[in-house]
Amino acid sequence: MLIRFSLENWQSFRNPTSFSMIASKERQHKERLANIGNRTRILPIAVLYGGNASGKTNFFHALRFAKSLVVRGTQPDSVIPVDTFMLDPVCADHPTRLSFELLIEEQIYALSFVVTRKAVLEEKLELITNKSEKILYYRLNGKPNFGDSLRKDRFLDYAFKGTRENQLFLTNTVLQNIDTFRQIYDWFKNTLELIAPDSRFGPFEQFLSAEHPLYAAMNQMLQNLDTGIEHLEYKEIPFENIPFSHALKSKLHEEIQEGSTVRLLGESNRAWVVTRKANELRAMKLATCHRQPDGGEVHFEIRQESDGALRLIDLLPVFLELSSQTTKKVYVIDECDRSLHTLITRRLLEDYLASCSADSRRQLLLTSHDVLLLDKKLFRCDEMWVTEKDGTGASTLTSLSEYKDVRSDTNLRKSYLQGRLGGTPRILLKEW
Repeated sequence: MLIRFSLENWQSFRNPTSFSMIASKERQHKERLANIGNRTRILPIAVLYGGNASGKTNFFHALRFAKSLVVRGTQPDSVIPVDTFMLDPVCADHPTRLSFELLIEEQIYALSFVVTRKAVLEEKLELITNKSEKILYYRLNGKPNFGDSLRKDRFLDYAFKGTRENQLFLTNTVLQNIDTFRQIYDWFKNTLELIAPDSRFGPFEQFLSAEHPLYAAMNQMLQNLDTGIEHLEYKEIPFENIPFSHALKSKLHEEIQEGSTVRLLGESNRAWVVTRKANELRAMKLATCHRQPDGGEVHFEIRQESDGALRLIDLLPVFLELSSQTTKKVYVIDECDRSLHTLITRRLLEDYLASCSADSRRQLLLTSHDVLLLDKKLFRCDEMWVTEKDGTGASTLTSLSEYKDVRSDTNLRKSYLQGRLGGTPRILLKEW
């Protein structure tokens, strides 16, 4: 689980900015809060509101950058792709700082790093207990500064000596087959899932198999949400037979990793799913099945479905997985409500939240413009955040639980649209 995330000098976030999933003393919806001991409760959801260009997507980009830096790392002699605050020339010479507090197998780790485009200046990993913060390593001034328990580990010392200036030590230990910090690496690789407005859910293909345990549930949800779709289906075709250029096929061979999935448009806007399984590329042609008035079936190509239906098809596997009591995934969805009717979005969120409890270890973070979801019957105040620009053009991030004038009877939707909570475009505020 994600407990805290902080960033500084990243895109529109110039100043140190903190985001927390630790629950406040608010009593509403307390039954769904995850209990991690020592009376600490963690929120299962957070939704970010704000005007266009207020910083919501930049927050998403920071998480994506961190995941890429940890999991993929960097190539020798390549730059670290940091984007600093551009409205102040001084910031170009200042480093970017990101830090995380993570709950992994009931232990809390704090990972932070300070980077420029050329090098990792600082990197620290700590184990946090009820009584202390134990440093595992603190990379500073070219030294690893290992904690007491790791100081005599010659394998870690060897890995540090081989860590490039533009590379995280955490990443290099995994590349050197040292499992000491593997759990933290795996959290970024396997637990943190990021879905952009124009991207697809990676493991989507598996949900189209009748053998998948959630296949029937996905098709039932498509019916219940009034899409007109009876069920999804696919036809597998040899990869070499799909109508793509030789150059594109070669690129797919190089870039698609084991278990990864991409969706492509071919000739006549036909949708294809290409995935790698058992080290072989597989291609599938997607289709939907609709029921005719006489009971017969008619098959549609994916391109014939509405944008809303396509977005729902992309997101349903996410919400179905979130409903599982065993998953520990942390999903971050930018513009979750894009092309979706507000009642559909609300239903998806309600079903997910109803499945959360003190034993849950899954989370959902999303950005949204749907003000109809600003409702304390759905969200707690500490689960709702507002992004907006200050007078210098820098993004700020504020939880609604920090507003002293937000009471139990406050109409959040009205207050937000009137600009009393921030995060509204000024041009609309003048006309409201």
